[in-house]
Amino acid sequence: MGDRWRVEVDRSVCIGSGMCIGSAPNDFKLDAGRQSHPTAGETDASDAILEAAESCPVEAISIVDATSGATVFPPED
Repeated sequence: MGDRWRVEVDRSVCIGSGMCIGSAPNDFKLDAGRQSHPTAGETDASDAILEAAESCPVEAISIVDATSGATVFPPED
């Protein structure tokens, strides 16, 4: 069994660049207001989702390990 992640987008920070959709088109969508949303509240860990979070120009995407609650992204200081 692989890792499971909870993916969230801070809509107050999201600028609707669509970079997340370019990296992980099955995992993110933009609404009518061009705000990003994860397509699932919990998902299998994937390089595409991590790449989407890393490429977000405003760091609006956060990833948490669904089992442990540990932060996956952004890295803790």
